[in-house]
Amino acid sequence: MALQMGFSLVQEQRMKLVMTPELRQVIQLLQYSAADLQTYLEEQFAENPVLELEDVAFAELEKWLKRLTEHPEPRRKGYSREERADARDYARAQTGTLADELIMQLREMRLPRQERSICEYMIYSLDERGYLDLELVEICKRFQINEKLAEKCLSIIQGMDPIGVGARNLGECLEIQLRHRDTPNELAIRIARSHLEDVADGKWRKIAQALGVDVPTVQAAVDEIKSCHPRPGAAYASEPPRYVAPDVVVEKVDGEYVVLLEEGEAPRLTINAAYQWLIKQRERLDEDVAQYLKNWVQSAMWLIKGIEQRRDTIIRVAEAIVSKQKAFLDHGVDYLRPLTLKQIAEDVGLHESTVSRATQHKYIQTPRGLYPFRFFFPSGLSTHSGEGMSQKTVQKKIKILVEGEDKKQPLSDQKIADLLKMEGIRISRRTIAKYREELGIASSTGRKRFL
Repeated sequence: MALQMGFSLVQEQRMKLVMTPELRQVIQLLQYSAADLQTYLEEQFAENPVLELEDVAFAELEKWLKRLTEHPEPRRKGYSREERADARDYARAQTGTLADELIMQLREMRLPRQERSICEYMIYSLDERGYLDLELVEICKRFQINEKLAEKCLSIIQGMDPIGVGARNLGECLEIQLRHRDTPNELAIRIARSHLEDVADGKWRKIAQALGVDVPTVQAAVDEIKSCHPRPGAAYASEPPRYVAPDVVVEKVDGEYVVLLEEGEAPRLTINAAYQWLIKQRERLDEDVAQYLKNWVQSAMWLIKGIEQRRDTIIRVAEAIVSKQKAFLDHGVDYLRPLTLKQIAEDVGLHESTVSRATQHKYIQTPRGLYPFRFFFPSGLSTHSGEGMSQKTVQKKIKILVEGEDKKQPLSDQKIADLLKMEGIRISRRTIAKYREELGIASSTGRKRFL
């Protein structure tokens, strides 16, 4: 059959979902965290001339004055000299970078100008771990020096605090720290230099055979290696700390848990009264002016309505989570139940995607601490009694079993699975291995002790 091409006019009926600007704004508001919402509302307030802040300053002031009157803050004693010194050290450690600290130490040394310039170049070439990610050959070419002088400058850097800075790899970093001990362990230094991969795999017998010592001696040396810091420059990370503010607060009142929306410093918006009066008098205004005001007022109303809808959705979702995880709030993580977004969506009568947006990038403050919303949606395992048990609860049980095991005969993954089955938890060996790796627990081979 030949292929025919041509033009034709066809009439058909089709249904499709069109996302209006209002719906898009509601979805956007729902996804925002408390901090992001505050930023967005401040931008809208600056852009929309009909929006204004509610006069809540005096109400907030009265509330705080009442709270201070009813619950006066206890008088704080002065800090001791040692506490003040610790506070200054903490502030200095938080504000200074690794390069600043090393340059300060370099200025206290009497060095020739060329060596000082080379050392400064090396200091500013260190990465966030404190490692020198640069070949000495490149430094020699840049400063037109021999490798002996480059090695000398590098040894100056490696002698500074924190100990281990200026290393070119993990083995050298550990070796520097081990050599700065009062009594350097030569066996530990040899292991750090040549057998770190075997240490990671727990191949104690292989290391012992290569170095001509017994296994307990190797494990004692590895214990000393583990006391070293693999990233000496991490304490001087230049990234500012990221603070998390709760979006919802759960408090226990008269034996029942109450959910409150924590809006923090988010501005409360309303429509300016003068513009409200003007829009009512639009018959007396020019058509362009009336349309201009109408558009901004309508935009403001959509925004305020979207905020109210966001508030209602988050409260409903949080209340549903609290009702499902009440045992966790009463007794702790051992009682955290498996939960899915679909279950919450069915309880509150919303679509699963809406619940997903409402729980994204948000935190809930509970009497047991601050947690992300997604913390309350753990995957779970079934027990012989038919009840669900969360993944975190199972991981905690695995951790307890490993901590209480005989280190000379550690529990295998299959043995852990058998022990949990005796408690009524259905779990496979492969799942045990997965949870163990997530907890950062080595295999039974890596945990075995010969001491």
